Amino acid sequence: MVRGMGYAVVAGIDEVGLGPLAGPAVAAACVLPIGARLPGLDDSKKLTADQRRRLDRQIRRQAVAWAVAEVPPEDIDNKGLTYARQRAMELAVNALSPAAEYLLIDAWDVPELPLPQMAVIKGDGLCASIMAASILAKVHRDTLMIDFDAVYPGYGFALHKGYATAAHRAALMRLGPSPIHRMSWRPVRKALGMSGGIDPAAVVSADALDG
Repeated sequence: MVRGMGYAVVAGIDEVGLGPLAGPAVAAACVLPIGARLPGLDDSKKLTADQRRRLDRQIRRQAVAWAVAEVPPEDIDNKGLTYARQRAMELAVNALSPAAEYLLIDAWDVPELPLPQMAVIKGDGLCASIMAASILAKVHRDTLMIDFDAVYPGYGFALHKGYATAAHRAALMRLGPSPIHRMSWRPVRKALGMSGGIDPAAVVSADALDG
């Protein structure tokens, strides 16, 4: 439909990692060719880790363009979740080559990007390019958290990817925060003996239950 309007380079965009207590927010942008064959393509949350990794390799091979971008925990603390989401998407889109002409974004628009765009409700389950972006972002972030598990052992990052599981909260209280924890979040502040902070249960995010 969008290509019928004259746009040749249409990018799907999605993010992961707004809900966790630790690690970066990550966004991906992906331009798929017309007729791309990606059997099993779906919302990343509905796929197993093995299925996501397989599709991630196929997407990278077939995509006209793709890019992944991160916003670190300290920027999430200092500038907030809305900034983190929009900044990660902006960086991913700006890294595409060829450059995008039109954007399909899961759920929300990105006003910082001066491109025509459409917010697609539940787009990560409806739109192929957004599904592809969701997989690229999820695999990238999960790989980062597995690597962080070796750097900061004891928290279980390889298992929960930074989300607020009971085991993660217990490790926080036992070990205190690591350098990749979000210090403004309530369970992290509790581990530091401080009051207040953002409650992760209140974060409205498409990836909030995707550990």
